Amino acid sequence: MASIKTKRVYEPPTPTDGLRILVDRLWPRGLRKEAAALDDWCKEIAPTPALRTWFGHRDDRFAEFKQRYLRELRGNPAVADILKTIGRRKTTLLYGARDLEINHAVVLADFLERRRKKA
Repeated sequence: MASIKTKRVYEPPTPTDGLRILVDRLWPRGLRKEAAALDDWCKEIAPTPALRTWFGHRDDRFAEFKQRYLRELRGNPAVADILKTIGRRKTTLLYGARDLEINHAVVLADFLERRRKKA
């Protein structure tokens, strides 16, 4: 089964990306739609605005953010939709955050990978 990767949306597309899905609720600043080369934009899968604001991409809040976001995902109908979209294909989840490791896409990729393996 192909893996689910994460990548900043500002990085250029590559042939190894596979299916490219933006998982941010807001469109990334300064990015033209053509440059993003998206296959899909699943804004409903992103953290709620309240959670995103509380987190603020602070390292010291990431562990708690992860737990809260996982709770949101467990009740989010968009999870079934995105799993159906990606199927078993190689997929890259795109995000706008600067930090490559402390962001919601990393949490989401792991969550979806585990769900996909169960199916």
